[in-house]
Amino acid sequence: MSGGFDDLLAANADYAADFHYGGFDGIAHAGIGLVTCMDSRIPPLEMLGLKPGDAKVLRSAGGRVTEITMTGLILGVQLLGVRRIMIIPHTRCAMAAMSEDELREKVELAAGKPAGYLPISVIPDQLEALRRDVAAVREHPLIGDDILVGGFMYDVDNGRLSEID
Repeated sequence: MSGGFDDLLAANADYAADFHYGGFDGIAHAGIGLVTCMDSRIPPLEMLGLKPGDAKVLRSAGGRVTEITMTGLILGVQLLGVRRIMIIPHTRCAMAAMSEDELREKVELAAGKPAGYLPISVIPDQLEALRRDVAAVREHPLIGDDILVGGFMYDVDNGRLSEID
């Protein structure tokens, strides 16, 4: 593995040479908690006009609120200044484009190994899944009624957000 990360370490050295974020306290200074997809086409801070230190950003395949992202949201609300939560899946998501079997088959072909045990959890209806995730966050007893929770769809082709719920 030696040398396999040299380009990234060099980029990090350039970044660190002009680093301005030292001493941050970890609080979400804009009060935003964000759940979105792991898709590299989504720039979570930039698309909302935010900067480092403004938000707690949690990513999952498909932008779903999973057990671990829910834990992150609760920590954000209770300990890190989050007052508004945005759940943002996106258009042209692979998790919504294929069946569980199709996606698992692609993984197996790429890996050259069986992946039947892998929980993939495709999203047959993105808007319904988004509405369920928003409701789950709103109704969680550790989130609280004073926290604003909204569901949005990010369009990877034009960068726009549409409010869904």
